[in-house]
Amino acid sequence: MEFAFFIAGFIALAATLRVITCANPVHALLYLIVSLLAVAIDFYALGAPFAATLEVVVYAGAVMVLFVFVVMMLNLNAETVARERHWLRPALWTGPAIMAGVLLFAMLGALIDGHSIGVVDGQVLSANSVGKQLFGPYVLVVELSAFLLLAALVVAAHLGREDDDVEDKDTARRERGVSKAGEQR
Repeated sequence: MEFAFFIAGFIALAATLRVITCANPVHALLYLIVSLLAVAIDFYALGAPFAATLEVVVYAGAVMVLFVFVVMMLNLNAETVARERHWLRPALWTGPAIMAGVLLFAMLGALIDGHSIGVVDGQVLSANSVGKQLFGPYVLVVELSAFLLLAALVVAAHLGREDDDVEDKDTARRERGVSKAGEQR
């Protein structure tokens, strides 16, 4: 498992660096998926198979699918067809494919080996122990983070709404000769 941990950690760092430096959003998404898979292998090597599964299902699965749909929706015009054909060249997919292959090799080696060498020795972390830890001594932190996420949702909804209704009401008031304070002009 030590071999898989260090290889996956190196791949995660390299792929994350490529996410930051890559100008093409599709390539950045591919490298981000590779980085998330490498972090999942690190979780597994540390003895947290539940966290590794959540990393793959939630982040590398659901969130990345959402990101892919956003990128697809942003490229709706006809001039991007040639650029998308350019993106599909096999030479551009070589980096993510090599990194994913190294991750597969490291994970298969760790699974075939079956035992830890001794430097990275984690305890198995189950879903039950995660729940007891989160909602035991850290229940206040979990509740505060839930309130913070709710506040972020409200702010995002407020910032994302269109102000057509507000502008229409102000226009109607001006046409009637009523100011915002309610006095007649």
